Amino acid sequence: MKRFPNFLYLLVWLPFFGAAQEGIPVYFDYLSDNYYLVHPSMAGIGEGGKIRLTARKQWFSVEEAPNMQTLNAHYRIPQTRSGLGVILFNDANGYHAQTGMKFTYAHHLPFGDDIRILNQLSFGLSPTILQSSLDETEFRSVVPDPAVTGSRISATYFNVDLGMSYSYMEFYAHATILNLLESRRELYRIGRADPNNVPVIDNLRRYLFSVGYIFGKSSLRLEPSVLLQMTEFTREKTIDVNAKVYKDTGFGTLWGGLSYRRSFDGAQYLTGGEFGEQRLQLFTPIIGVNVNRFMFSYNYSYQSGDIRLDNGGFHQITLGYDFGPTRENRYDCFCPAANY
Repeated sequence: MKRFPNFLYLLVWLPFFGAAQEGIPVYFDYLSDNYYLVHPSMAGIGEGGKIRLTARKQWFSVEEAPNMQTLNAHYRIPQTRSGLGVILFNDANGYHAQTGMKFTYAHHLPFGDDIRILNQLSFGLSPTILQSSLDETEFRSVVPDPAVTGSRISATYFNVDLGMSYSYMEFYAHATILNLLESRRELYRIGRADPNNVPVIDNLRRYLFSVGYIFGKSSLRLEPSVLLQMTEFTREKTIDVNAKVYKDTGFGTLWGGLSYRRSFDGAQYLTGGEFGEQRLQLFTPIIGVNVNRFMFSYNYSYQSGDIRLDNGGFHQITLGYDFGPTRENRYDCFCPAANY
């Protein structure tokens, strides 16, 4: 099967991927106790650390369909208020691909004298190095197109993420700015016959806001949460409404939940001579288990609506390991992000 041109992905999936997006796309892996992947202020949030490996694959029936892998680790420097983290990622989508690395420094300000009470304000900064590539070797045209180089080109970018979090026992709130700096996308200007005619997109800034609370002190607990995402250049807005349930067992903790993502903006389409409008709607069930210090989770995202590239969904798995203090030194709350 031939690879789909990237403009086809753009037309069908613009609300989901974002035409000007660089860096790690915000999917649903943050629900796997993986908030550091999207909020730099979560690096070293507790007296220990976490390692998370994720793999995501879309549309198994489509060759060169989007796929992404991430590996991240973060921890609190012992006897300090500082956290460190690193994220490696690889994201491929048709003819486009990007690989990168984020380094994170976070600082945590505790309130109160009781070390068993989680009451903390956190700040995080993540410098990012990213290489973006575009493979045009398969582009063919009877008439030479000056906008196509016919080769594989790449460009390297630098940017910064900035975040802030507040944690009080089972309550948490996060605010993050991704791609804080304006970064000129030279990838689409390299090798062009007239690069001055290529539109300049230098504002890739995105804003994330999330809040949640974990109810219940027994072996059964409920965690509702919300994540709002806004893209400055395209003015796109989406919201995730999430609910997770935790159940303690003899061998560990089982948990599962459901996420619903909806865009505030719709895309118009023409079918049967009539115009319609469709807004992005994604339903994502997620299941997971924690055994000792190990974690495994799986989620599946399904898009509803009349316009879809493929009937298949998006599969993602996450593997994790937590390291840190013994149970006697943990916070006196059910707060998975901080208790290891």
